[in-house]
Amino acid sequence: MGFKEFVKRRSLRARDDKRTKAAELTLRESLYPICLVTVLFFLWGFSYGLLDTLNKHFQNTLGITKSRSSGLQAAYFGAYPLASLGHANWILRHYGYRATFIWGLCLYGIGALIAFPCILAKSFAGFCMAIFVIGNGLGSLETAANPYITVCGPPRYAEMRINISQAFNGIGTVVAPVLGSYVFFTFDDETALRNVQWVYIAIAIFVFVLAFAFFLSEIPEITDADMAYQATETHANADDKPFWKQYRLFHAAFAQFCYTGAQIAIASYFINYVRDTQPSADDATASRFLAGAQGGFAAGRFFGVFLMRFIRPRWVFLAFLTLCIVFIAPSITQRGWTGMSMLYVTLFFESICFPTIVALGMRGLGRHTKRGSGWIVAGVMGGACVPPLTGVAADAHETALAMVVPLCFFVAASSYAIAVNFVPAYRDPADAFSTTEVGLTRQHPGIDEESGNEAGVIGDEKIAHTEIEL
Repeated sequence: MGFKEFVKRRSLRARDDKRTKAAELTLRESLYPICLVTVLFFLWGFSYGLLDTLNKHFQNTLGITKSRSSGLQAAYFGAYPLASLGHANWILRHYGYRATFIWGLCLYGIGALIAFPCILAKSFAGFCMAIFVIGNGLGSLETAANPYITVCGPPRYAEMRINISQAFNGIGTVVAPVLGSYVFFTFDDETALRNVQWVYIAIAIFVFVLAFAFFLSEIPEITDADMAYQATETHANADDKPFWKQYRLFHAAFAQFCYTGAQIAIASYFINYVRDTQPSADDATASRFLAGAQGGFAAGRFFGVFLMRFIRPRWVFLAFLTLCIVFIAPSITQRGWTGMSMLYVTLFFESICFPTIVALGMRGLGRHTKRGSGWIVAGVMGGACVPPLTGVAADAHETALAMVVPLCFFVAASSYAIAVNFVPAYRDPADAFSTTEVGLTRQHPGIDEESGNEAGVIGDEKIAHTEIEL
């Protein structure tokens, strides 16, 4: 194979009007791309878990308040809508998933390199800027990876698939606090800061190597035409409406904003909560407690997937989110082991909420899938808004009482869980995908391998319709 042929075979541009076999991938056919993309879920779980640990670390080494330390979360999650509604979504719609994966990994690596001199200069503002670049990279990865896992393979198992992949996100959030407890909190401040530098250098090297691996890999591109086919086959034809009338999608994005904000606020101040309610615990011990709680979070995802094998995912989602509300409420008034155990149980039931909102919110979007995924991922911006509110409450009163803030946002997010179970306009598209046979057997009818168009369904007519709508 010549160099020109090599480059041509790895073109990063995919035509969205072209119907491919990707809409009907079987479990076996989807296994390799899902495993490759699942590595990304571990990456941002590790990054997010590291951020929660650094939150307390910088309070100690730089002498900043709890509310100011939430600037890390504000920079990290504030970058998400810029990526998911801006540059990453544009790349996803005009090039494809693989190009967006490579773009996000490169941004992640650049941000990790920028972090090195900022930590050397002990500049909290500079480090927040580095985290903002990293957030843009991870926001780009989430914009592509969440919908890719959801649509790569039989639609019936979408919620189970994304929760299994997201479980590796949970494993990453366990590894990071454990690393932090030994690398950041058991050394003097100068040594700890140097350790943070080398952690980010190692991250940069790894993600650049992974970006090159994605360039070399041949993974199926899932086009708008493929998603329109799935919506038609499952009779969940929500994509026949203009994008701005997809109210189910925007409700899901609102729920994602509220839920993610609550989740991030709890994790961000978990170490502070333990220190305030258990004075005998030092920072290293509290960080290991956080790792244990994140372990429960990861285990909850596997348990949720097991339940989804027998119970409709929308019911599991409603039960888990309701139990988040039930168990966080006592943590506000209780102290010691009781209060911390309530947060442990809350994190366990948080587990499946984020990925299940993604999967349910994208049901039936058809040709709007890529655009819609950007809105749901943009809801992650709640992680930039709710932690500062929680930090202000913690500074004014105490960390335990501040847990009333995430409680309120959990309640707001539950409006979507209730709607998707009891409102027919929400429930029916979700159930249509749960019973479809698409992808369960290997058959790719109606695909023209030369033109990529399904006879009479997708082609110039689809492009014209999209141009008129826009």
